[in-house]
Formats: sequence, structure tokens, C-alpha cells
Amino acid sequence: MMETQQPSASEIVPTIQNVISTVNLGCKLDLHQITVKAQNAEYNPKRLHSVIMRTRDPKATVLIFASGKMVCTGAKSEAVSELAARKCVRTILKMGFDAKFKDFKIQNMVANCDVKFPIRLEGLAYANPHCTSYEPELFPGLRYRMKEPKITLLVFAYVRKLVITGAKRREDIHKAFEVILSRDENFASPPTVWP
Repeated sequence: MMETQQPSASEIVPTIQNVISTVNLGCKLDLHQITVKAQNAEYNPKRLHSVIMRTRDPKATVLIFASGKMVCTGAKSEAVSELAARKCVRTILKMGFDAKFKDFKIQNMVANCDVKFPIRLEGLAYANPHCTSYEPELFPGLRYRMKEPKITLLVFAYVRKLVITGAKRREDIHKAFEVILSRDENFASPPTVWP
């Protein structure tokens, strides 16, 4: 008989899917003027009170508010998020605004990975009732809220996926992943046995 072995933590690496950052431009903005002058911007005040500016290289979406605050989303790394935000600030500067690139901060990072083995969510929820929430009638995944680092993990049994959200640093993602994987190993479904 041949057994399939579960991969170790070093073989499974979470992939960052989204980095959300904020920037303060230090000045008030005329959103209508930005929309008229920028070719990659859209503004629909009935739907959202911000200009949506999309950058192609690097690929990201930036929300620009009249208060001078910006939110950059859709980047795949911290450096890409900062680069996209800087490009938008340069575009706004060219329009005649007295914008500055101030207070850049990563607000959230989202990562996911395939753990390559099924997980018994009921056992994980039962063993960790203080930090888990699992109600399969309402949501197909288990929510695992860590206190340190302050991160939420979504564990999906059937697709064997793990989504990590709430991180502010890449190290937090890896630390949370190692913690949950060490607890998940106790609740992994038995390996498949092939004849």
C-alpha cells in the first residue's frame, strides 16, 4: 500500500493577493478637475465620493478623496503598492495641486494558499472555541481570529484553501500561517490509502 504524505509547512507558502495602503496628500482636492484632466480616472459621486484611478504598470486601483487622502488597493506587494501610490501623486502634482507623499502606511495584506490536505473544521472549531467561529449553514469556512499577530484566517475544508487577512507586515502572514498549520495538522483528514 502506498500512502500520500502531507506536505510540510516549508513546502506550502502563502501568496500575497492584495495589499491595501493609505497616503495623505496634505492638501484638499477638486475631484471633478482630476477626472477631467486624468485619462485613467472615473468619478461618479452618486455611487462613491472618490475618484477611482487605475494604474496599468504597476497594476493597482487608487481611490482619491477630496480630503487629500488616498487608498491604494489591488497591488501584489508592499513595493508595488507604494509605487502605484507615488505614480498617482505625480499625476495629481502635474494637474497643479500642491500634493505631497506623506504618511504612507500598509493597512491590510491578504494572502492565500492551498494546504494540500483536507481539514476537519469541526475538530478545529471544537478545540479552539475562544478564537474560532464555524457555522456551515451561514458560511462554508471557519473563521480563526488570532490575537498575536492580530489576523483573521479563513479555512475552507473542501477546497483545502486558507485565506489570511488583516496583516500589516509580511512577517505577520508567515507567523500566522505557521501557527494555524501547526494546529491544522491535528485536524487533517486521514491520508488517502491507494491499493
